[in-house]
Amino acid sequence: MAARRARLRVWLLLHLLPQVYCEYGMVHVLSEKGSSKGKDYCILFNSQWAHLPHDLGKASLLQLQDQTASVLCSPSDVPDGGFNNQIPMVMRGNCTFYEKVRLAQINGARGLLIVSRERLVPPGGNRSQYEEIDIPVALLSYTDMLDIGKSFGSSVKGAMYAPNEPVLDYNMVIIFVMAVGTVAIGGYWAGSRDVKKRYMKHKRDDAAEKHDDETVDVTPIMICVFVVMCCSMLVLLYFFYDHLVYVIIGIFCLAASIGLYSCLSPFVRRFPLGKCRIPDNNLPYFHKRPQVRMLLLAVFCISVSVVWGIFRNEDQWAWVLQDALGIAFCLYMLKTIRLPTFKGCTLLLLVLFVYDVFFVFITPFLTKTGESIMVEVAAGPSDSATHEKLPMVLKVPRLNSSPLALCDRPFSLLGFGDILVPGLLVAYCHRFDIQVQSSRVYFVACTIAYGIGLLVTFVALALMQMGQPALLYLVPCTLLTSFAVALWRKELAMFWTGSGFAKDLPQPPLVIAPVNCRELPKDSNIPASQQVTEQMTNPTLHMKELHGPTSAAEELAGTDTKTDQSEISIAQSEEPAGQNKDNLESKCLNAEQKQLE
Repeated sequence: MAARRARLRVWLLLHLLPQVYCEYGMVHVLSEKGSSKGKDYCILFNSQWAHLPHDLGKASLLQLQDQTASVLCSPSDVPDGGFNNQIPMVMRGNCTFYEKVRLAQINGARGLLIVSRERLVPPGGNRSQYEEIDIPVALLSYTDMLDIGKSFGSSVKGAMYAPNEPVLDYNMVIIFVMAVGTVAIGGYWAGSRDVKKRYMKHKRDDAAEKHDDETVDVTPIMICVFVVMCCSMLVLLYFFYDHLVYVIIGIFCLAASIGLYSCLSPFVRRFPLGKCRIPDNNLPYFHKRPQVRMLLLAVFCISVSVVWGIFRNEDQWAWVLQDALGIAFCLYMLKTIRLPTFKGCTLLLLVLFVYDVFFVFITPFLTKTGESIMVEVAAGPSDSATHEKLPMVLKVPRLNSSPLALCDRPFSLLGFGDILVPGLLVAYCHRFDIQVQSSRVYFVACTIAYGIGLLVTFVALALMQMGQPALLYLVPCTLLTSFAVALWRKELAMFWTGSGFAKDLPQPPLVIAPVNCRELPKDSNIPASQQVTEQMTNPTLHMKELHGPTSAAEELAGTDTKTDQSEISIAQSEEPAGQNKDNLESKCLNAEQKQLE
């Protein structure tokens, strides 16, 4: 989660200036003619000069006078008649903030807006200067000043105020639903597909479906390599953000389109239309002759990613596309990446737990600006020349009107790692549930624990008013809950090792009894190949579970007397009908020999 303090202390990066307080506020601007609706603009002020009211109704609505042609550093810059009950807007530079606000106050101003072309910094001074000045002074960005003139003209009024920040924004509910829903659906889908693939090893004709079934088992070495790559990439982004951000955006577009295709393809295959395939060709992908409907789906997914890539900075609606693509990407990763043991889950979650805490809480002591590397990279550096944001987050605009939402963080963010890392544990729990037939108690408990951990993260965010490493709360909640359920059910040993998940689900030991290979009747009118075909229309193997030590002779005798009752068909014969009689008899003899051995 990335949010900055509503009220924070910063050091001016200028020479020998004392420490000042920086607060975000708003200036509400409307036309004097009253023909248009008012609009709020971000201002940065220092409450040591003068406090701003928290309620707009208590703020004085005064005329804004455009004096940006001057810097208000000498009496000659003051217009005739002064600033009687007005709020002048002057350019920054050539003199100190104190000299500007002192001239404005002497000439009757009720406030002062200093327009800055550069990054906004709080107007500082010393204690004696603070005591002398009793009018508010704030900084306004140059682009906002131009927008005021364009939207409202020259005759405008404004009121400066600083509303209190809400404890929690309502958009947290949306983030909570998206995150918990993605983890639950992704974990359930991944577990179900994995177990279905192991129990039902049937062949599929569609090559795309075979590709969808591929999974990657994560090993401890892969976990270590992954964490080292994450640390390296995060540090590189911190120092070379403007160059690498476009690489990350391109990777996201490609991965998100693949994820969206993977999520939508099961639904598209249910449509009865578009089953025809493209003609034979030698093109790299099209030589597999994909179905027309799947080809159209691929074009649609790529188009969605391209549209987001072009309009990604449209704050009004681009976040919807980013969240949809992000959820599809997370579902795809949860389905593809697979942790085979709880030991692997514990290693991954604990290592990333340390990684998250270090880069959020420890790195502020190592950076010159005192900013967290994780928060700075996730939200985008404030001094970035490109003003691009990393797309590897779910983002929802703030629903409450506040200075923080207007000035610094208009969106609340949740990183993909805070969904994927616990989601892999949830998927493992679901696979284990199906194996031990536990009515999904592990899956439900782990999913609920994830939701509780996310709520704890939101509470910590509200109390500390700063970015929180979500894994700090999610990892203990999910790991301890899964461990406690396994301990309570007395399945901890099996849960820890995965009980054969790494390869195949366990099967009971079987004894294969001989196939009833009676002599085929000789009929001169019926070809031998046809007789063999009739004999193989329902080939069976006689199987019996070993429940205790029995002799081979007893097994053979029991099988011969109850042949018809113990026959279980295990597979459809895929052998050609033209097999000769000698091959069939040879297989029967081999089966009997293995039985005796």
